Amino acid sequence: MAKYIVTSSAPLRGEVQISGAKNAVLPILAATVLAGEVCEINDVPDLRDVQVMCNILDSIGCKVTQEKEISRVTVDSSTISNSEVPYALAKLMRASFFITGALLAKTGKAKIAIPGGCAIGNRPVDLHIKGLRMLGAQIYEDNAGIDAHAEKLIGNLVYLDFPSVGATENIMMAATLAEGTTTIENAAEEPEIVDLANFLNKMGAKIKGAGTDTIKIEGVEKLHGTRHTVIPDRIETGTFMVAAAITRGDVLIKNSVPDHVRPVIAKLIECGAVVNDEVDGLRVRGDLKPLVATDIKTLPYPGFPTDMQAQFMALLTTVEGTSQVFETVFENRFMHAAELSKMGANIRVEGRKATVPGDKFTLKGTQVISTDLRGGAALVLASLVAKGTSEILDIFHIERGYENFVEKLRGLGAIIERVED
Repeated sequence: MAKYIVTSSAPLRGEVQISGAKNAVLPILAATVLAGEVCEINDVPDLRDVQVMCNILDSIGCKVTQEKEISRVTVDSSTISNSEVPYALAKLMRASFFITGALLAKTGKAKIAIPGGCAIGNRPVDLHIKGLRMLGAQIYEDNAGIDAHAEKLIGNLVYLDFPSVGATENIMMAATLAEGTTTIENAAEEPEIVDLANFLNKMGAKIKGAGTDTIKIEGVEKLHGTRHTVIPDRIETGTFMVAAAITRGDVLIKNSVPDHVRPVIAKLIECGAVVNDEVDGLRVRGDLKPLVATDIKTLPYPGFPTDMQAQFMALLTTVEGTSQVFETVFENRFMHAAELSKMGANIRVEGRKATVPGDKFTLKGTQVISTDLRGGAALVLASLVAKGTSEILDIFHIERGYENFVEKLRGLGAIIERVED
């Protein structure tokens, strides 16, 4: 097992290049199944979850070529030989379930285990299954997973009880080859949805409304191969924005899309950070005036992202005043609060609300455990300003979502190393 050793660092300064979005590339890789031809995906981050998805594609017979040195993955799905995803792969991450809609549409069947992932709360796949059933799929469920069949998918109206990103993406993929028109109401609006729709449209799909709460998909007979570049990772962007603020640094974040992180920008400005949209990227300064408390409330996009809640909480432990954090998306996403408290933070959690008193000199280095992907990133950020040295265990969570995290932080002046324990 590996761990991070982080020592109190000077304010971060310099430039950092943001990688392709993990949450965009995973459904896009799954969607290559629909082509039956060769697809080339560029700006693919070298992450554990990406490797798992490539292994899933390989397991069903696709020819997958990874060129990590140039961030490219090529998938030839003309050689698909089966529609069952091995249990050992499906359990590794939640995004494994994205393959279901694509396999159903392309082969008429899909068998997959209920997926795993970070333990941040209840994330059932019932909305995925509901949507696929509305398109005519017959799905048998048990505790192990699902076995789905569909001689032909038929377009339909699908209303989502919650704007689930994964369900929106799965239904959208399945509907591309369905007969007739599918309308998804109360659809998720995230930029990753738009990126997937753009990729599918390049393949010959007819999708309108992605990025709004109503998406219409006119089914086509077949799709074809294409080339696509993944959007920048907005959560990695937000993480480095907070890294600049928490260390009271000055960082230029390149390959970022400001419109994708507007809520994070707004809250950083409320805290007193200075954020400028420059020609080369977003410049974040936390060194111009004292930072102060603010409240945040997570919401589906375009609200404040739940995937930035933990990192922002780490920042709030270092500002003047007391902040409140409201988590409305996942019911178990305050696990990092206990780890921050080990470092000296005095966070009080009551249900889905956390009260966070701030003090620039409170945090002290100690041994903490990365409980999930974003919570682990928050502990790294806190450790950069904690007095002394911290050890962060279970970093495999963090490395699921951040490419070259240590190298990028060190390039900004952080004192951090990855050690095999």
